[in-house]
Amino acid sequence: MKISVIGAGQMGGGIAQVFAIAGHQVSLIDVNQAALDRGVGAIRKSMERIVRKERMTAEAMEASMGRITTFTDLGAGAQDAGLVVEAATENVDLKLRIFGDLDTAAPADAILATNTSSISITRIAAATKRPDKVIGMHFMNPVPIMKLVEVIRGYATSDETTQKVMDLSRELGKVPVEVNDYPGFVANRILMPMINEAIYTLWEGVGGVEEIDTVMKLGMAHPMGPLQLADYIGLDTCLAILQVMHEGFGRNHYQACPLLVNMVTAGKLGRKSGEGFYDYRHGGKELVVSKSFQ
Repeated sequence: MKISVIGAGQMGGGIAQVFAIAGHQVSLIDVNQAALDRGVGAIRKSMERIVRKERMTAEAMEASMGRITTFTDLGAGAQDAGLVVEAATENVDLKLRIFGDLDTAAPADAILATNTSSISITRIAAATKRPDKVIGMHFMNPVPIMKLVEVIRGYATSDETTQKVMDLSRELGKVPVEVNDYPGFVANRILMPMINEAIYTLWEGVGGVEEIDTVMKLGMAHPMGPLQLADYIGLDTCLAILQVMHEGFGRNHYQACPLLVNMVTAGKLGRKSGEGFYDYRHGGKELVVSKSFQ
């Protein structure tokens, strides 16, 4: 099946990579050619790591890279796709616009999937004339490593569409889990309040960054502390997801901590900006000690 992936960032590139390795022809689409170049470069580096670990041959890597073609035009990139996976920024208006355009650009029988972390599949599907073929396909980050794919059914998503996406996910070596369409779905409905509470714990001075992360790693057997994980996800993405859930449910425990809001406003987004709760600007992960988080 021909796969089109919209968005050449970390998630889009990872999704393109796993489909290409599985033998699919992939169209990687982004409005920015520089972003496409960076995305393809990141995919190559990721595959080179797999080769060094002897989990793929150099020949298989080159064959997989050869299955990826880049496009800056949505119409050209999606015109012959059997499945389109949108992995653009977590912004409702942007996703609605993309799906409205996709409805015209992609073949009538193509499945339109979104990698959204929290936005309603039903709302996205309403921007198209094929709501039965619109579904959530929420990959976890980093996509080449994480096994889970959260498969989210919108109000009108058909059984046939759901089954095809479940089967495709298994072909990628993933474990698909079918869930229903409510804000945050399952993964982020549980994860984001924990991250938000960790930020409140820091903001209120109960513990420092390293102390909070150490408690969760050693006490709860988490592989990564919640503040480091927030940096990895992107603080702007965490904020966007919390805002969707707060609006959707109207419950106070989904209200983002003021510290998170301030950090995003100041451009401190985590790894992607070089600084969040930790400082990544020197190639490692160091505590940010030059300022107070209160």
